Amino acid sequence: MAPKIQPQTTIDTIADICNHIQISQSSRHDKVPAIVNRLLNSWSTKECYEHISPVSIPSHDKIIEIVQQARRILFPGYFTRTRLHAANLEYYIGKETTDLYEKVGEQIVIAIRHDCRRNNLPCTRCEERSQELTLAFIESLPDVTATLATDIRAAIEGDPATDSPDEVIFSYPGLLAISIFRLAHELFRLKVPIVPRIMTEYAHSLTGIDIHPGATIGEGFFIDHGTGVVIGETTVIGNNVRLYQGVTLGALSLPRDAGTKLRHQKRHPTIEDDVIIYANTTILGGDTVIGRGSVIGGNIWLTESVEAGTRVMLKRPELIYANGRAR
Repeated sequence: MAPKIQPQTTIDTIADICNHIQISQSSRHDKVPAIVNRLLNSWSTKECYEHISPVSIPSHDKIIEIVQQARRILFPGYFTRTRLHAANLEYYIGKETTDLYEKVGEQIVIAIRHDCRRNNLPCTRCEERSQELTLAFIESLPDVTATLATDIRAAIEGDPATDSPDEVIFSYPGLLAISIFRLAHELFRLKVPIVPRIMTEYAHSLTGIDIHPGATIGEGFFIDHGTGVVIGETTVIGNNVRLYQGVTLGALSLPRDAGTKLRHQKRHPTIEDDVIIYANTTILGGDTVIGRGSVIGGNIWLTESVEAGTRVMLKRPELIYANGRAR
């Protein structure tokens, strides 16, 4: 039996099967150049922001690498692939610290140079200054390590859910945020531009804990659970202070031009030694002082100071149940 001959496919048949021709005809690529011109015009008016400059801007990714490497130094053996022991510890820490010095120095000089260019400053000896600031930062690491040890002990003493420093170091978002803050604070104190804020916002993205690098925080600081904690730039916190989730240490309502008028002024509260602040409490204002040893209960709103040893609690609310009875 002779094979059946298929009919020849015609151009009209192809057009019916494939809509490529129609799709190509509907392309709007020709409209893109006009949009590009509008983008260029928007940047030229200076109403929008750009960084079109031969001067580099600090690298977000490299600053995160610095944070991770610094944590390997601060907590040797916890975040490393190398098994550490007495024979190789000095070599390992020496290599990591030297490498950290190089990375930090590179980002600091870029940050200074960018700041000069952005603000049209006279020469600030960026190369020389970066070496001085980098060394000062590296010199601060032993003190940061010692302070973090007090934070770990505070977590163990304040949280009955753990008795393990390993668990705190590996698992607690509060300690992660605090450790990154303490690194960033040293750079902030040295007046390094941009880099400290990138560090703490990285911690914020990981933990939900927002600590400005300019805040001053004493030893033995413990944030339990942590999500939603906000600590503003000019906050001063003493030793052995404990916060729970949702606590805000913030500023009072600010005017529209607050960025200019109130910059470098104290806008956030002072929390003295041995204070406990429970969940979802808000304390506002640069003149607000929470006295030593005070306990501030949950869901409190405070804009005024309290004396040392004060307990501030909400009156027990009336609960309304589904059956309509009040209890």
